[in-house]
Amino acid sequence: MDEDILPLQGIRVLEFSHAVLGPACGLVLAEMGATVIRVERAPDGDETRRLKGFGIGYFPFFNRKKQSVAIDLKTAAGRDIVKRMTATVDVLIENFSPGAMERLGLDYRNVAAINPGLIYCSLKGFLPGPYEKRLALDEVVQMMSGLAYMTGPPGQPLRAGASVIDIMCGVFGALGVMTALRQRDHDGRGRLIQSGLFETAAFVMGHHMAYAALTDGPVPPMPARVSAWAIYRTFASADGRQIFIGITSDRHWQRFCTVFGREELLADPELATNNQRINKREWLLPQLEQMFSTMSSDEILRRCEEAAIPFAPVARPEDLFDDPHLIHSSSLVDVDLPGGTPTRLPRLPVLLDRRTPDSAQSLPVVGADTRQVLVELGYTADEIAALHAAGVVTIADVDP
Repeated sequence: MDEDILPLQGIRVLEFSHAVLGPACGLVLAEMGATVIRVERAPDGDETRRLKGFGIGYFPFFNRKKQSVAIDLKTAAGRDIVKRMTATVDVLIENFSPGAMERLGLDYRNVAAINPGLIYCSLKGFLPGPYEKRLALDEVVQMMSGLAYMTGPPGQPLRAGASVIDIMCGVFGALGVMTALRQRDHDGRGRLIQSGLFETAAFVMGHHMAYAALTDGPVPPMPARVSAWAIYRTFASADGRQIFIGITSDRHWQRFCTVFGREELLADPELATNNQRINKREWLLPQLEQMFSTMSSDEILRRCEEAAIPFAPVARPEDLFDDPHLIHSSSLVDVDLPGGTPTRLPRLPVLLDRRTPDSAQSLPVVGADTRQVLVELGYTADEIAALHAAGVVTIADVDP
């Protein structure tokens, strides 16, 4: 990969989005080098900027590397600006509620008439079918797909600890966009790309569906499952830290016993194979629990690494800031959050020719790029000033 050229450099993306789904799609394309122009609501910008609680991190993470144009789409003049913008871009992303883009006159049929080469990516709760007009959220589809059932203990459905379906559906949308761009290279045609949260959640559940087809009775939730391996769980150290250890082969078992000084377990013929260890699990696991309870977490982790077995300390999100591997692999990138707070956030987890795509990671203020985009569209200084005075657009406090 040329050090100065990103894979999607030169591709222009117009993003109409909110929350996580659409912004996640746009972020993937931005990380790959596309110019992503985020259309926000004038005058105050996307409501996601002002979310509290768990939503406080949505905007800073999913909207870095993007431009901000603030437009009042309820006005005819605002819609005219956007229609002119659609003629200048390669891709349009939207995850507005069902029917919203049609009411604005910005649905695929109308926009394709303006720009036949446009790749139009529509991300919704559901693909066309009986549910397509329903509103959906990540948590909604986690519940209705069985993901929440599989995550929590029996009778206690529990959503996953991150917006995994929103993010994955956004990634599938970006995959569809890149595939369509490749097709356009051959035939010059734009295309409608669609992805749905529910269908994404169903895809995630596919291996559990295959399990159900091959067995009798209901699929057990993950906390109640019968593990395929005798040792595959967390243990508590003497200092109270939890550490996950997975021994998934007989070679793992041999190395584990040797490094942890448990030769008597290794010599026991009734523990020689994984299936034998499963049969002895009720006796074996308390033995290991007692051993780990006398050891510090650092010692357990050191020996697990020496034994070359799967292991992990149970971490919290804030622990990732100082993770030595993420730091060494340049997987965290500097970002300035609202208010000028500096931090580091994960970049796209992809290496291209052993390099991470890299470019500026700034977070735009509301309307930071409105003036520039209007100038590029041919609006005069007087017209721009009039649009701003009428509240049709918001222009950040920058020099003209």
